[in-house]
Amino acid sequence: MVTAPVILLLHKSSLTTAYRIKSGLPWSKLHGTRALAQDCDIIFDDFAGHIRNLFLEKQPIVAIASAGIVIRCLAECLRDKTNEPPVLAISINGASVVPLLGGHHGANELAEKIAEVLGTRAAITTASETTFGLALDQPPEGYYLANPENVKSVASAALNNHPVRINGEADWLTNSGLPVVTEPSSHFSNREIQHKAIEILISERNEHSEPGKLIYHPKCLAIGVGCERNCNSEELTVLVQTTLQTHDLSPHAVALLCSIDVKSDEPAIHETARNLGVPVRFFSATILNEQRHRLANPSDVVMREVGTPGVAEGSCLAAAGPMGHLIVEKLKSKRATCAIAKAPGPIDCQTLGRPRGRLSIVGIGPGKHEWRTIEAVATLEAAANIVGYELYLDLIVDLIGDKDVRPFPLGSEEERVRFALELAGEGRNVALVSSGDAGIYAMASLAFELVDQSGPRKLSPSARRVELNVIPGISAFQAAAARAGAPMGHDFCTISLSDLLTPWVAIENRIMAAAEADFVIAFYNPRSRNRTQHLKRAMEILAGYRPPDTPVITASRLGRDNENLSLFTIENFRCDHIDMQTLVIVGSGMSRIAETPDGKKWVYTPRGYNNKQGADS
Repeated sequence: MVTAPVILLLHKSSLTTAYRIKSGLPWSKLHGTRALAQDCDIIFDDFAGHIRNLFLEKQPIVAIASAGIVIRCLAECLRDKTNEPPVLAISINGASVVPLLGGHHGANELAEKIAEVLGTRAAITTASETTFGLALDQPPEGYYLANPENVKSVASAALNNHPVRINGEADWLTNSGLPVVTEPSSHFSNREIQHKAIEILISERNEHSEPGKLIYHPKCLAIGVGCERNCNSEELTVLVQTTLQTHDLSPHAVALLCSIDVKSDEPAIHETARNLGVPVRFFSATILNEQRHRLANPSDVVMREVGTPGVAEGSCLAAAGPMGHLIVEKLKSKRATCAIAKAPGPIDCQTLGRPRGRLSIVGIGPGKHEWRTIEAVATLEAAANIVGYELYLDLIVDLIGDKDVRPFPLGSEEERVRFALELAGEGRNVALVSSGDAGIYAMASLAFELVDQSGPRKLSPSARRVELNVIPGISAFQAAAARAGAPMGHDFCTISLSDLLTPWVAIENRIMAAAEADFVIAFYNPRSRNRTQHLKRAMEILAGYRPPDTPVITASRLGRDNENLSLFTIENFRCDHIDMQTLVIVGSGMSRIAETPDGKKWVYTPRGYNNKQGADS
C-alpha cells in the first residue's frame, strides 16, 4: 500500500484540484506556500528545498505544478531508480496526471487512482505496463519477486517478442499481454523456444535463479504454531525457520502465522511473526474444532487443555481454507509446535481469524494542532476505531475522517475505557483519546487498573489480552508554562484539587508538603460549580509559605480560539473566574516576573546557574 502522499501547491488556483484529489485520498496532506496558510496543513517558503526534502524522506509527492519544475528541482537527487518514492505532476486544472518517478514503486497505481478521482486518464509511460498491462517488478498483492535483478533483461526480451513460458498458476501473468507459450506453435520453432524462451516460475519452494528466469513466490503458506505459556521466543523462531529450511520452503511464500485465540498475547508468537515479516491471526477453539477431521495428529491432551484437538495443524488448515492441505505435519520442540498448510493461491489474511487487538491511549495535547506529536497523529490515522470524550473528539475532527467513532459524555470515564478495551478485544485497532498527556490525570492509568482488576468488574479474557500502548502528548501544564515563560525551570509538582476520587484531607496534606518543599505547583481541576473552596484553601496554605509577590498563572482553553492566559501574584489572586478547564500554576519562593523590552511579562524560576558560575569563579 502506498503511503498517504503530500499534495504540493504553489498557487491558489491549484486549490480546487487539490481538494478534489484529497477527496479521493482523505489521509493526504496539503503543503503550500505561505500565501495558502489558511488552506494547507504545512507551509513552506522554498518549494525546491521542500520537495527535495520530501523526496529524500521517501514521501510520495503529488505536485500540482508543471513537470519541468518538478524535474529541475529533483534532478540533483536522482541517483537510484530502485529507491525512488512516487512523484507525480498534476496540471492546475486536473486534466493531466503524469507519474514522473517511482512508476513501479506506487506512482503508476497512485496516478490511476487520482485520474479516476479527477475523471481523466493517467499518462502511464513505463514500457511493460503499456505493452503487457503489468509491471514485472511490481507483482500484485500476494506475490513476492525473488530475483528482481533479472527483471530488466526479462522485460527487454519479452518486449522483443521472445516467448515466455509460465511454470505454475498465476492468472495475472497468463491473462496479460506477455507473449506466453505453452507448447510449440507456428510462430516459434522448437529450437527457438528452447534457446530463447523466458521462464517465469511461480513456486512456494526455494528456487535457483538463472538468466532469463523470474521467480515469484505466492504467499500461499500458513504456519500454525502452538506453545507453552511464556515459551522462549528464540525456540519458536528456530523451530519455524528450521521447518521451512528442512522442507525447502521459501519464507517469502509464508502469508501468516496463526494459532488459537488464547495465545493472542503470547510474546513468542508475535516475535516469530516479526522475524518472518508476516501478520498473525488467531482462531477460536470452535473454529479450530471444525478442522478436527483434517488433522494428522489430533491430541486428547490438547483437547482437554484448550478445547480443540490440534492447535498448530488446526490453525494452519483453517487459514489455508477448505481447498488447502497440510504439507508439513506437526513438529515439536521442547515447548512449541509447528505445522504448515498450503492454499491453492495467495491467502488474504484480512478475511481470516482475528489479529491481536490493540488499544492506544493517545494524548492529543491541549487542543492546538501544532501541539500534537507526530506519533499521536500517526496512531490516530492508523486506528480503525476512535473512542473519547465528545469534546476531545471535536479537537481531532480533521483526523477522524470516516472512521468508526464512539463519543462519551463527561463523567463516563470507566465506561469509556472499558468500552475501548472490549472493542480492542475483538481484534480491532482502537485509539482512546485524552487531552494533554494520556498518562497525567487521564485515561492511561484507568486502562491499566481495569486490566489489573479481578472480581465482578473484571474485563473479558480477550480484552485483557490486547496490546496496550500509551502515546504521550503535551500536557496542559507544559503548554501553560511555555505560554507564560519558564515557571517550571526548577523542581515542580502537579496536584489535582478534585476530591471525587481522592479525599480532601490527602489533597490538603500534599499541598502542605509541596508548599514546605517550595515546589512550583500546577493545580489541575481547580474549581467547579459544586467545589468552590478547595482552590481558595490551597492559596491560603501557600500564602503562609511564599512571599506576596509570588507569581500565579491561570491558563484556560490553550491552543484554541478562546485561549486565555492571565498573570497574578498570590497577594492579588482571585478565584472567581476559575473553572474546570483552567490550570493554575503557582510559583515557588524563587519564581520571578521579568519584563522584556517589548513590554511583555514573563514568569521564570531560576535554575541556579548564577550561583554555579559564582562558585566556579
